[in-house]
Amino acid sequence: MNKTVRTCALALMTVAFITGLARPSGAQAPKFEAPILVTSCGQSIAPIMIKVFLQKLQVEFEVNALASADDLLAKKQAGKPFKTLIVTMGASLKGMGAAGIDIDDELERTAALIAAARKEGVKIIGAHIEGLKRRAQGAAAGDTTDEQSIDAVAPLADLLLLNKEGNSDGRFSVIAKAKGIPLVEVEKNVDLITELGKLFPK
Repeated sequence: MNKTVRTCALALMTVAFITGLARPSGAQAPKFEAPILVTSCGQSIAPIMIKVFLQKLQVEFEVNALASADDLLAKKQAGKPFKTLIVTMGASLKGMGAAGIDIDDELERTAALIAAARKEGVKIIGAHIEGLKRRAQGAAAGDTTDEQSIDAVAPLADLLLLNKEGNSDGRFSVIAKAKGIPLVEVEKNVDLITELGKLFPK
């Protein structure tokens, strides 16, 4: 192999390597449509955070932390069906307590909601944007509610949207690879505005 050919080959390998590093996990991210229903599996504050970003993007959405399958169907019957469901992952014992529910109630509600969304052709985004503080690493001893929330949502999502810190152990990457789910990570939550803008182009 002469020097020119070797140099070109090395350059192509370098480009391929860099491109591979930049490529999100899983399949190519699909485009999503509004109206959007935002809810929580675990009653954390994440839906309120998502609300702020969607307001800035001026897309049509509703936030209902306790959204049910009936809410999804009622919107369809009213003639303006939701096109996308964003379910935030991560449990708050305080939030669930204030709502008068426990993690079993949340898992049951979320399962029924996701099943209804699938049946109606509503795309699903699983979002974990609160970092490690909303993971079991920061939970009280024996509290697995955060991880149960992730298990209930992440494997069933059409796309995973994450604060990178919350995936520092590769938990979401493993799920994304196993299920062929596109995974989008941000270093800081302010960058979610850009990523949500790409997912919901006008």
